[in-house]
Amino acid sequence: MLNQVAKWCRKDKWRKYVTRRLPFLGWAPRYKPTWLLQDALAGITVGLTAVPQGIAYGTVAGLNPQYGLYAAFMPSFIYVIFGSCENITIGPTAIMATMVQPLVANYGADIAVLIAFLKGCIIAFLGIFHLGFLLDFISLPVITGFTSAAAINIASSQFKSLLGIPGRTESFLDSLKAIFNNLHEIRYEDTLLGVGTIVVLVLLKNIPGRRKGTIVQKIGWLLALSRNALVVIVGTVMAYLFYVNNPDNPFPFKLTGSMDQGLPPFAPPPFSTTFQNRTYEFLELTSAMGTTLFTIPIVSTIEHIAIAKAFAKGKSLDATQEMIALGICNIFGSFVRSMPVTGSFTRTAVNHASGVRTPLGGIFTGGLVLLALGLLTSTFRFIPKAVLAGLIICAMYYMLDFSTYTLLWHARKVDFIVMILTLFPCVFLGLEYGILIGILVNFVALLYFSAKPCIQTKIEQIEGETVIVVIPEEAVAFPAAERLRASIMKLSGESECNVILDCKNLKRIDVTVAKNLKLLAKDLSVRGQTIVCSNCCENIDVILRTVAPELLNVKENGAHHG
Repeated sequence: MLNQVAKWCRKDKWRKYVTRRLPFLGWAPRYKPTWLLQDALAGITVGLTAVPQGIAYGTVAGLNPQYGLYAAFMPSFIYVIFGSCENITIGPTAIMATMVQPLVANYGADIAVLIAFLKGCIIAFLGIFHLGFLLDFISLPVITGFTSAAAINIASSQFKSLLGIPGRTESFLDSLKAIFNNLHEIRYEDTLLGVGTIVVLVLLKNIPGRRKGTIVQKIGWLLALSRNALVVIVGTVMAYLFYVNNPDNPFPFKLTGSMDQGLPPFAPPPFSTTFQNRTYEFLELTSAMGTTLFTIPIVSTIEHIAIAKAFAKGKSLDATQEMIALGICNIFGSFVRSMPVTGSFTRTAVNHASGVRTPLGGIFTGGLVLLALGLLTSTFRFIPKAVLAGLIICAMYYMLDFSTYTLLWHARKVDFIVMILTLFPCVFLGLEYGILIGILVNFVALLYFSAKPCIQTKIEQIEGETVIVVIPEEAVAFPAAERLRASIMKLSGESECNVILDCKNLKRIDVTVAKNLKLLAKDLSVRGQTIVCSNCCENIDVILRTVAPELLNVKENGAHHG
């Protein structure tokens, strides 16, 4: 044992392992001073997006707006140490916010902080034990249906704020009912401001510009990147000017309201809480989480890894390290009252477009969020709800992946149907139940096609004898065993020929399939026919020699001409 440890150390494997688990040790020694300006510019630009989005997503989660900012700074700092992808930014996202919202409504803010801690522990555990491969069983159609449904639910939850109607809604149908039942409460000031916000965001997004170009192109690029911050700043200034100059109607818009001043306390996550004069212990809180305790880590990891792969720029991605980093970000975040966090596609795209060189940009993003928390919380109360609603609705529209819908429809209708059967349950039953239904439907489809493998058949003349040649595809598993047997019996009954099972493409079978082939050989022998296997690879040969050696006995079965 000691010799093995000594050998391991001599080969510097421990250094490679530590560098792999602390990626900053890899890029920090080769960091160039010229990169600092690029990382700072990218980090500040992302911060200008993270502040308004954090406030918006805190509101989506049913929390006070500052919780979105609490969730934005600590993960930015932690990812610098543990993150392996320079483009990724971790923080609050719309999907995480909408998944915790029902729990927050029933149990208060503490449960969001606790689920961030538990989620972090689960994801880190999966990463440490290399269990991320389990996520490979969740297909693209299921992910697409889920994210599309999340976008629809989140956007619909902002309809009332967009129109100035008071109150919150729990689901897509609730939102539609609330609007039609409260048409008389629609406020034209909020509606004009909200719709105007969406129009401005779309126009700014489509401004032509380049990071490296003429002055005009650079200004266009900067306006497009900072559009979220710009609309929030303009809306806040408008609300403040009305407050100062119009004493008769100081608040023409519905406002976000006051936020707690200053930074959050650094303390362990709450393992019990008191909400509405009732105390909930740890076991009660975890029981209340139900399936959410498992779906949030799954969805969070899928979202994060998908974003990391999209921005890996051809580099190999260490998915295990990304899971560990995501888990640790949630764990540390829970110590500063953070809601659950994951990779953000919007902010990652901004980070990439800004030319970030290393994860060090997260220091500047987190620093800007801390600055906003420390100095600007009194200003945040003037942010109009309609502006945040317009910002969220616009962001959710761009989450709808129309190109993937078209791809699924033209490439494989079954995948498109799986996507639809994930999307509708997510919209109408809830995200947790919807993704479980989607995974189940996808699993049923997988089993269905595994029970119907592609099998080629042809009748050939070999050495003057007419035989049926059966060529299965790469793998035949137990669900297809009876079907394969029945198909060959039918073919041999129609032609009364001997059968050759050509295994040139076959790489895997199981004992059930081999046993059914043995029974098939007995059934055919009653008719005076034979079946033999040819061109078997080593795996197939070993199984058949153990279960049905007579299928490989060439001398006794003259029909074998492989």
